[in-house]
Formats: sequence, C-alpha cells, structure tokens
Amino acid sequence: MTSRDKILADVRKSQPPVSSLPDMQVWENKGQANANVIDTFKMVAANVGGKVIIINKLDEVRGHLNFIPGSRVLTTIPALFDVAGNAADYTDAMPHELENVELAILPAEFGVAENSALWVTETQMGTRVLPFICQHLALVVNAADIVPDMHAAYLRTQGTDNGFAAFIAGPSKTADIEQSLVLGAHGPRSLIVFVVTP
Repeated sequence: MTSRDKILADVRKSQPPVSSLPDMQVWENKGQANANVIDTFKMVAANVGGKVIIINKLDEVRGHLNFIPGSRVLTTIPALFDVAGNAADYTDAMPHELENVELAILPAEFGVAENSALWVTETQMGTRVLPFICQHLALVVNAADIVPDMHAAYLRTQGTDNGFAAFIAGPSKTADIEQSLVLGAHGPRSLIVFVVTP
C-alpha cells in the first residue's frame, strides 16, 4: 500500500456519520408586519451604524429630513419630488456628475432583519452609482416587506431579473488593525431607514 492509499484509507475511516440536511423553516410573509422582525431589524441597523425611523405614511419622511438648504438632494420616489430632484433624470449621467449629492432618498424592495440589509434594485436607484456616491442615504421600506433572514431574502429574489441590485446595510465603514473605525470612507456617511407601518 502506498502512502497515498494509506492516507486516503485513514481519511475514509475518520469521516463523521452521514446526517440528513437540516429542515430549514423559511418564514413566509403574508403581507403583515411582524413586531419581532421589526425590532430585530432596528437593533441590528443601530449596531451597524444606521438609524431606523418608524413612520405611518410616506409624507412623514419630510419631517425627518435634515440637510442644508440648497444642498443637492435626489430621489426616485415621486411623492418626494417637492423636496428632491428626480434621480431618474441622471440615468445616463457620468458618476462624477453626482459627486456633490448630499442626500439620496430611495425606496427599497425589502429588508432583512438578521443583518438590516435592504434590497435595492437599479430601477429604484435611478442610476447605479447614486446610493454609493451620495454623502447621506435614506431608504424607505414597508414594514410588511421586512423578512427575518437571508434564506427568506433569497427566496424573495427568485425569478427576478435585475440588471443590477445590491443589499445595502448601514453607512459605509472601514476599520484598521488599530481599531480605528471610519464612517463614509467608501460611500455614504450615514444611513437612515424609514420603515412605513400601516
């Protein structure tokens, strides 16, 4: 017996017993907001540097916006065009044309409680670069569209065909070995998530 055969035989003898795959209980959203899921989402978002504001209707977003008058603000939400420009007007813009956007307010298709990530598609972004080049980002999601985990999130994306989409969680951040955390190093310095509850 060669040393190779001996090693392989030892590996075969040392393998753990075969076990069946776990039964994944994937949560099915019936269009109702789950209080535990919302609480988890809020807690995790705060832990990664984001802020969650619960609102009852979209109009309440205006009362929570804080930016210097004259700042460049863009959105893809038609109900907010009175306080922000239409981001869809910049679909073909070069990235540097959006470098001075102070605030982008975008809708999210759904959120994920376990990591506070929000699924934002290119259609919702207006232009791919916007949520990553703006100084501050605000995302709006319906409470009923927050799922508990990534298993449910991936089920939610099945059958969709987006040219580009991303999970966005918290503001941009980076840290080094000296434990110095920098927010906004590669993208938005802050993230506010407006959760709309009926």
